[in-house]
Amino acid sequence: MHFVIRFSEGFAAVLVVAVAALVPAAVQAQAFPSKSIKIVQGFGAGGQADTLARILGQGLSEEIGQPVLVEGKTGAGGNIASEFVAKSPADGYTLILQTNGHAVSAAIYKQLPYDPLNDFKWLSLTTGFVFVVGTSPQSRIKSLTEMIETAKKEPGKLTYSSVGVGTTQHLIGELLQSTAGIKMLHVPYRGGGAPVGDVMAGRIDILFDTYTVARAHVAGGKLRALAVTTSKRIPQLPDVPAVAETVPGFEVTSWMAVAGPAALPADVVDKLHRALVKGSMRPEISKRLAALGGTPTSSTPEEIKKYVGAVINKFKRVVDQANIPRQ
Repeated sequence: MHFVIRFSEGFAAVLVVAVAALVPAAVQAQAFPSKSIKIVQGFGAGGQADTLARILGQGLSEEIGQPVLVEGKTGAGGNIASEFVAKSPADGYTLILQTNGHAVSAAIYKQLPYDPLNDFKWLSLTTGFVFVVGTSPQSRIKSLTEMIETAKKEPGKLTYSSVGVGTTQHLIGELLQSTAGIKMLHVPYRGGGAPVGDVMAGRIDILFDTYTVARAHVAGGKLRALAVTTSKRIPQLPDVPAVAETVPGFEVTSWMAVAGPAALPADVVDKLHRALVKGSMRPEISKRLAALGGTPTSSTPEEIKKYVGAVINKFKRVVDQANIPRQ
């Protein structure tokens, strides 16, 4: 004898919902990521941020098992990219590579269309970069001590370059003047290679720029490195003193960090954080970062948020002390 059991359509629908409800939340969370992830960066193609985003994206992709694409949204010193990501869906598929310029923008702009600290879920620091204080090999200035002594004897006579008003390079120069009690003349450029070129040619006295930009010129003898802006000397330039050896307490480093929209779910944050840390520490990724003068590093989401907040406050003080007009 055979029995045929028929369910109404309504009962079947209820049954489907009931079964779905029994699937543990952890199992559903494993669906992330189910498609490619995009890392947005706010600067020019082929530049430092773009290059690093691609290197870090490779490590993240290998760890997380999905393609990672890099998209440039340039303009306004990275602010366009930041606004785009801050207002993107908080699903983990749109991230941003933030740089030290993010903190500078927070200090230099009166108002931004996003909260530079709280509109992001900070995932991890990824890379640290050092800046170099340099001059022409033909310059009369042979050391940072001589630079400071000259600036004290001849206030406002020594010139220093930057890639623009309100950039990290500009604020490093202002911070050093404030800390060392000296006065120099700021000569801003519109980015590109002109700043380092004019310093090497002797048209500008002092350069403040990243090791990434300066390293080839230093190695080739076309630029004299007076100091590095870390608290201690760096392995790449062991004979070059840290600024802090002459100006105690001085330290400015550039950083790269990955963040997403503020409302990212906790499980997505955890998965992305772990993948970013492991990815950036892969030997082939570390080697590529080191070749650009970067130091792979990491942090917890809580640590990086606290760090970015401290850097923003530091640069706000520099802007106030130097009387730099806010944009």
